[in-house]
Amino acid sequence: MHPVAEVRLRELATLQGRRRPAAATGARSRTVTARPGRPPAPSPPRPEPGLVERLRADLAPVTPAALAAGLGPEATAALARESRVPGLLATAAPAPERDAETARVVARLFLLGAPVPSADLDRALPHLGAAGVERLGLVTSASGTVRAVVDLQPVEVEGEHLWLAADLGERHTGRAVAPDHVLSVGGASLTLAALTVRRPVARALDLGTGCGIQAAHLTRHAAEVVATDLSGRALAFAAFNAALNDQRWDLRRGSLLEPVAGERFDLIVSNPPFVITPAAAHDAGLPVMGYREAAAGGDRLLADLLRALPAHLTPGGTAQLLGNWEHRRGADWRDRLAAWAAEVELDLWFVQREVLDAAEYVEMWLRDGGLPSTDREHHEAVAAAWLRDFHARGVEAIGLGHVVARRPRGGRPWVRIEEATGPVRGPLGDHVAGVLDAVEWLRADDGARLTGARLATAPDVTLEHHFRPGEPHPAVILARQGGGYGRAIPLDTATAGLLDASDGELTVGQVLGALAVLLEVPADGLAAELLPRVRDLVLDGMLVPAG
Repeated sequence: MHPVAEVRLRELATLQGRRRPAAATGARSRTVTARPGRPPAPSPPRPEPGLVERLRADLAPVTPAALAAGLGPEATAALARESRVPGLLATAAPAPERDAETARVVARLFLLGAPVPSADLDRALPHLGAAGVERLGLVTSASGTVRAVVDLQPVEVEGEHLWLAADLGERHTGRAVAPDHVLSVGGASLTLAALTVRRPVARALDLGTGCGIQAAHLTRHAAEVVATDLSGRALAFAAFNAALNDQRWDLRRGSLLEPVAGERFDLIVSNPPFVITPAAAHDAGLPVMGYREAAAGGDRLLADLLRALPAHLTPGGTAQLLGNWEHRRGADWRDRLAAWAAEVELDLWFVQREVLDAAEYVEMWLRDGGLPSTDREHHEAVAAAWLRDFHARGVEAIGLGHVVARRPRGGRPWVRIEEATGPVRGPLGDHVAGVLDAVEWLRADDGARLTGARLATAPDVTLEHHFRPGEPHPAVILARQGGGYGRAIPLDTATAGLLDASDGELTVGQVLGALAVLLEVPADGLAAELLPRVRDLVLDGMLVPAG
């Protein structure tokens, strides 16, 4: 195996398709018989020394921008919707320039899953050639043509493009994916990558690495990257991707945090198998899709993971996770998450980005699993079993979102549970880092510190005044955030005045005193009313310490 991919496994053979073991705790063992149209997944690619370096050199000029230019805007947008027909039409004819032709062949073969002549691939990848690509296990050949057996696509990582291999999706094959499918780069993985705080750390853990996209990002700012997965196939893909991109990851096989027992990390990131899938759905014929679901039952996986995190984080260490949580009949979903938070000594920030009712949730994951609606009897039997479980347990809806956790160095843990469903403007990592800094800054505040602080309105914040026709005073005042979660917060006159006057020159106490004079109200009463709002605006990232 390539020396840049360190894999801690007893036998290399476990990477090449042995059956996944059940999780050690609370697991259920289940035999799944593949239905017609769901063949077993092929073997992962092989990171053969010498060949993988040549592939890296051949792919270097094939950037995401070059691929998008070759496909055109219509086909690029269609590809994001899992539709390949516009791309097939756009890449049907050879391109006149060499780099454009290389991008066309690579896009047609790996992004669109179409066969290409071996001679075209020889010219597109001259260092490796079609025979070398086949030796690596990326394609099969027959009658002078080659066809991809893996998905291979570029991803931007801090201004540099890397290539990541994974299993072919339904878009490529027209068939449902296998139960041991290894996901390619997708919406969830890109969301987590954009959410992650990118500050230098000594040790980082990618929990449930899949093809390794998070590990690839972590390598840019972590001295050591450990990546775990229960799936041997996933680790094999990750090993190939580490070699292809000349990165070093310590890959370990096992369930969740078991492979790192007794170890601590400065940063943990995870896109865990959070999909809430009842045993009844599997009993009705739904395969256990290891890449997206675990055996914990309900939304217990996320709760269990949060309880385990303190033992694996260094003081001040951070974990960032994607997750789903249940909305139970007659209960506030926030109370459920608050109960989880009360069980651990962690700063916890839950952000709910979307809510689906039970039926919408089932429909979405049936589509994702490639369960064909044309097989109506089977499709409806699984959906009915799934929904009956939700109804029996009082699950009316499911929240989709993410969690930021931090092991505090001292003081009382901070907990925030919120809903932010608006569009996100740019990567969230810097915003999250700023909020965590604000939490630490405010944790030590005894009241005097905040009053004496010089705060400035963040540069991305605008104030909106909405007037009714003919009225001299605004009916609504909003503070709108241009970055972060794009919050729009209603303000009263006093709070709007505070934001407007916070330029970093005056202290909060001075601003409050001036406002009290202007509004002709007692200064002490105004301070008692506005200081909690100031704290919230600091935590929202709308007010920031000056200097």
